Amino acid sequence: MMNASEESRTGLCGTGQSLTGWTGRILSVDLSTRKIGTMELSHETYATWIGGKGLAGFLLRPQITLAWDNPFMPIIFMTGPLVGTIAPTSGRGVLMTRSPLTGTVGDSSFGGALATQLKRSGWDGVVITGQSEELVGIEIKDAEVQIVSAEPLRGLGTEAVFRALANKGSVACIGPAGENGSLLACVMVDRHHAAGRGGLGASLGAKQLKYLSVSGTGRVAVADRILLKKAREDIVRLTMASPALMGQQGFACFGTGAVFDLMDARRMMPTDNFRSTHFSDAGKVNAFAYRERYQPEKYGCKGCHIQCKKVRPGVGGGERRAMPEFETMSHFTALIGNTDMDLVLEINALLNDLGIDTIGAGATLACYREIDRQEKGHRVMDASEILELLQGMAQGPEHLGGGSRRYATAHELPWASMSVKGQELSAYDPRGAYGMALAYATSTRGGCHLRAYPISHEILRKPVATDRFTFSGKARIVKIAEDTNAVVDSLTACKFIFFAAGLEEYARAYSAVTGLETTAQDLLRAGERIYFHDRVMNGINGFSIRDDDLPMRFFSEAGSSGGGVEIKPINRKEFYQARERYYRIRGLDERGKPLREKADELGVAW
Repeated sequence: MMNASEESRTGLCGTGQSLTGWTGRILSVDLSTRKIGTMELSHETYATWIGGKGLAGFLLRPQITLAWDNPFMPIIFMTGPLVGTIAPTSGRGVLMTRSPLTGTVGDSSFGGALATQLKRSGWDGVVITGQSEELVGIEIKDAEVQIVSAEPLRGLGTEAVFRALANKGSVACIGPAGENGSLLACVMVDRHHAAGRGGLGASLGAKQLKYLSVSGTGRVAVADRILLKKAREDIVRLTMASPALMGQQGFACFGTGAVFDLMDARRMMPTDNFRSTHFSDAGKVNAFAYRERYQPEKYGCKGCHIQCKKVRPGVGGGERRAMPEFETMSHFTALIGNTDMDLVLEINALLNDLGIDTIGAGATLACYREIDRQEKGHRVMDASEILELLQGMAQGPEHLGGGSRRYATAHELPWASMSVKGQELSAYDPRGAYGMALAYATSTRGGCHLRAYPISHEILRKPVATDRFTFSGKARIVKIAEDTNAVVDSLTACKFIFFAAGLEEYARAYSAVTGLETTAQDLLRAGERIYFHDRVMNGINGFSIRDDDLPMRFFSEAGSSGGGVEIKPINRKEFYQARERYYRIRGLDERGKPLREKADELGVAW
């Protein structure tokens, strides 16, 4: 056992200023040398990069050109300044490295108690480098840090790992998929939460890191508790008044599945590998059907009063199991032509246990189904075949474990992969919301709905309604939303709460915690810096305009019109014009590469 406070320190803070909100200490662990140390950054660095996504990106930048599985490529778990405080939805953390699936900056926000426990242990984050000769776990208990053998856990699913480590505090771990290098592997946190996209579980597997456990007993210092309490009251009041979050049909009641019927009614539910946009059996497998059949209980992230996750009560005294979220509900019904809810629950549990991203798995399975039909003619996949194929995804990067783009390219049918930059699209068809079309294309981590989340204004009409069938104004809206969500992932908070609250309320919470007088515009500027930094890192690795595009299907095939809605193919010329406007607003050149002048303006190293 080693006490990190007694080990080497780097980047010592020279300002003499005390920190509140932040602990001022980042744990460094080298799995090759077993060296454990402490990094201390300047107060200015914290204020510039905030935490979470921003600070993790700052620490990742020097190694961003390395291969994802290079021992020197860091894996970074990072908290934000609001974590461990009473600020609402402030229990989230960020995992960042270079994505095994896409080669882009790979980051994922995760829930659970890990970030809170890390902060209470006295750490703002953990930077992990090196490669162990055996499978290991990292165990943190306040300042005490151990690297221990995890060989007895080799090959075990995440459920068995969580049971084995039940007395270790909060746990993040990989399943067989991560150990075997599947590019769809995720990291599961506290049983019900996932750092899901980009194949980040394979990154832990490459380092022979099975798990990270954290248990902390300290408290997080804040500058002004009275002001923080007032900011919390304002945020809670706004969320309680939000129908989308707390209404009878909202997230608190039905979880993220609350949007299931809405997506189908708007004719933008991805069906049959995005060949259609309406699922005739949607009413049989919607959130109401799940509630009636399984009677799920409310559950949520640490520090969240919305409780948007749902868990199924344990059968016969067993552990509660996570209910599928909206994207899983949609991708394993409409996308693959399935109406068996019991099978969806079985799939969800299987993928969580294997440690596989459910969005990537569903879209890859749909790609396989279309190619199989193309080669062999129409047939129906039964439950046993589906489960067998999903098990195969955990065996490694070959076959379906490499994701849909690799599989489709290997079969010389690249058009069958519904992905951007190699990352599979989620459950929102872009032909039904043009802001989403642009957001998918410009997302720095590939096909991601959460970078800008245009569904908030195009479908939920929050904060203001926009016409979903036009690109007019969408370039600026997407850019501002990307900046907003970048700083949300740096604070770190939940994007869903911004259906009700905004950066003004969170600026007051941030000021109260850190003692830094901050406005909403200050936070938005920080988000712009953080997102532009992602574009810089991707640009260094060769990503450009050719990667900011959508699959051809969306430009050549119509969706499923009906219910007074016509779903046309996206006009390619208008899409390109919107992308050009986005580049100009974002500070990129005509190839989508960051401009030096913009980097200098934002204070981003070139």
